[in-house]
Parts: sequence; C-alpha cells; structure tokens
Amino acid sequence: MEVIAAKASNEKQGYKIKITENGPYIVSGNVPLSEKIIVPKGKSYEFKEGRELPQSEEYVLCRCGKSQNAPFCDGTHSKIGFVGTETASKKKYEDRAELRGGPAVDLLDDHRCASARFCHRETGDAWELTRASDNEANRKEAMQAAKECPSGRITAIIKTGEIIEPELEPSIEIVQDPEKGVSAGIFVKGNIPIESADAQIYQIRNRVALSRCGQSENKPFCDARHTSIEYFDRKGNIK
Repeated sequence: MEVIAAKASNEKQGYKIKITENGPYIVSGNVPLSEKIIVPKGKSYEFKEGRELPQSEEYVLCRCGKSQNAPFCDGTHSKIGFVGTETASKKKYEDRAELRGGPAVDLLDDHRCASARFCHRETGDAWELTRASDNEANRKEAMQAAKECPSGRITAIIKTGEIIEPELEPSIEIVQDPEKGVSAGIFVKGNIPIESADAQIYQIRNRVALSRCGQSENKPFCDARHTSIEYFDRKGNIK
C-alpha cells in the first residue's frame, strides 16, 4: 500500500491566505484559482470544470457573501457592516478530531463538514465502509472516501498508524453545487498557510474549506450553512 504524505508547508513559500477583519480573504503567491462544479456520479460525486477565472499574483475573495462580482470582493462588506469574527478553534486537527475505529482502517473526524458529499461511495459512506473494513474492497473504498473529502473533515489511518493523505498541489477552488441549487465554499488545497485577522496562523493542512456565504458559525471555515440559507453567488443556472 502506498502512503502519500502531504508536502511540508515550507515547500510552499510565498503562498498565503490572509483573513482581514470583517472583510475578505487576500490571497498571495500566485495561487491557481479555478471554479469546480460538484456533479453526481452514480451514488458518489466528482468535480467538473466550471468557468475560467482570472489568475493573478494577488487577488481578493469575497467572504461576506454579498459581492456582485463573486468570487471576488467588491467592497460590499463595508457597506453592509459585515461581521466576520472568527470563531473556529485553532487547536490542531489531531487534538480536535474523534477517532472512529474499524477492523482494518480507522477514521479521524473533526466534524467540520462542508457538505461536499465526496465521502459517499457506491457501496456506502466513509463511516459505514470503515466499520466494514475487514473486507478488502470496503477498506480501499473507506480510504478513498476519506482522501476525497475536500474539507479535510475525515482522514484515514491504517493500523500501522500511517495517515493516508493525497498529494495535492497548492490551489483554490470556488465550488458550485447545482444538485442542491447553491454555491458552496472555497476549497483550499496543498498546505497553503491561512492567517487570521489577528495575525495567527491556523494549523497548515492539505485540505480545508473556507466559508464564502458570510453565515458560517465556524468562521473562517465552511459549516455547510450555504445550503440552509440557499446561497447563490450569481445570476443564471449552473450546469
């Protein structure tokens, strides 16, 4: 079995996401930016490419959910008095996460769910597959389900203690979810440092999801509130 560890953050010099007080995310380091669309594939899900987005050494992404130029900031946060106080814990993932045991593979689960649903596979979800991981096919599917979780909520651990983690290049994805009729969060990949408004660095992780609807109760991270408030970032349909 091949175990791929995330690249160390010191290999990502220059990449950074700065959270501004009651304002947007400032992204620096020429981080690739794209739009991705969640589409069903049987009982699981996959991404397809969305519209092309402009690339820049530095760009500013909306956090309040009201920009008329989404995903980019247009200054609306100042006009509406957006309160973007960060409420998420800065504890390390391994200290926050619950261990879900299985016969051949375990899961760490910190419950930070962005409702992307990539934890669903053809034969069950990551938790069901973990509980039934004495079966080789289920074990592989459980590990794949965990690896594909874009928010990093779940992580698979084999019984030797090795963490199963995909190798991801630094990138930022603006996500659309037409099945639910909403615009989803900002998926951040590849160990990009995220600095809080008070200049603290959140634990650098390979996969996280940031909120962009303005309503998350776990700011700056996505808590799937975009679904319940029916957040949609532009006119017209997404196909």
